[in-house]
Amino acid sequence: MLIARRADTRARADFATWKMLAKLNGFSALPAEAQSFLEGYRQLLARMTEADASEATIQLMYKSYYAEMGGSGTPPELPSRAAEPVKEAGNVTAFRRPPPRPKPAASGPQTKPRLPVALIFACLAIVYVSIRLYWR
Repeated sequence: MLIARRADTRARADFATWKMLAKLNGFSALPAEAQSFLEGYRQLLARMTEADASEATIQLMYKSYYAEMGGSGTPPELPSRAAEPVKEAGNVTAFRRPPPRPKPAASGPQTKPRLPVALIFACLAIVYVSIRLYWR
């Protein structure tokens, strides 16, 4: 599953990078692999929405990267990670952060703040030694 997640992350990052570079530098400046994936993306755009074409192209890239990274057999299906846009500000789209993970409930002596107590005692020892050295 680790290879699958890495392949998916790489596919999403490469696709976004290649799309941006194609807009900035031109399609011909990209490597051959990028050009072939983006050409497939352009063909998919003629038949479906931009979000669906992007996701379909990323899935093709994911399958290619999965095999390239040493994955055996059919790549496992990963849940779609399409982000839900919140608002647009010019040419930048903000995305919602995932909700924070719940913290495990601790009980017993582990819930007591031990570090602050230890720091207080350490600081008192340093203050005592410094005052003692000053008054000599």
